[in-house]
Amino acid sequence: MLRIIDARTGEPAPAAPARRAPTRVEAHVRGRDTGALRVLLVADLLMRALELDGTPAWAVLTGTAEPDRLRKDAAALGIRPFEDGAATGHGPGTGQGVRVVAEATAAGPAEPVVEPVAEFAAEGEDEGGAEGGDGDARDATTVAVAPVRPAALDLDSDLADPDAVRLALLERHHHARVELDAAVLDEARDTLARLRRAVADWARHPSRPVPGEVRDRLRAAWEDDLDAPGVLRLLRRVETDPDLADGARFEICAYADRFLGLHLTRDVGSPP
Repeated sequence: MLRIIDARTGEPAPAAPARRAPTRVEAHVRGRDTGALRVLLVADLLMRALELDGTPAWAVLTGTAEPDRLRKDAAALGIRPFEDGAATGHGPGTGQGVRVVAEATAAGPAEPVVEPVAEFAAEGEDEGGAEGGDGDARDATTVAVAPVRPAALDLDSDLADPDAVRLALLERHHHARVELDAAVLDEARDTLARLRRAVADWARHPSRPVPGEVRDRLRAAWEDDLDAPGVLRLLRRVETDPDLADGARFEICAYADRFLGLHLTRDVGSPP
């Protein structure tokens, strides 16, 4: 079961209702900077993990005064579109709400509530029953995302390749601060190039299924508080494991990329 650390309690909490009613994921940001983008990235990872678990999920954006510009920046990082939370309400049949916010927001005083995102009655359940309830955004399970430095980053510059930025952010757990300097981005760019070359090469070999043990370890990583660094560590072991066929390496990376969103299969079919 997918569990995340609730910033309100410091304890693990389920990120999906027991009966798989839709989960509403709210990304709440104040501005348009790298910290806001990291909040959206963590919300994107949460959406991906929920969908891989078979839980319907719905993503909304609240709080920012520049939603269109922020969505454009997010799209460059491969982050899915987020609906306008204030305009769409909480949606039909929403079973649970998870709020993703910047660390400072989670630690500070409660903000005015933009939209209720706490647990709502699942479709077919009475309010106040086992899976329903009243409440507001301050009652919802809350994911706190640590800051990024520098706060300003030009995603269009040659320094900030969007996929390299995404990988650099994924290399650190979302509870840890990130420094996006030139050396970090260069390392991320080199890592991506190496992985994509390897995946393209493995794709030329006969396909093999993802070993059950590897699949379980990948799922255990992202279901444990969205542990993207743990997933990346497993992929590094896959690269060098002598017991894995190349066709299995390809399928493992393609499967893991459904969570990571790094376009690892982008170069498949390109000349060697």
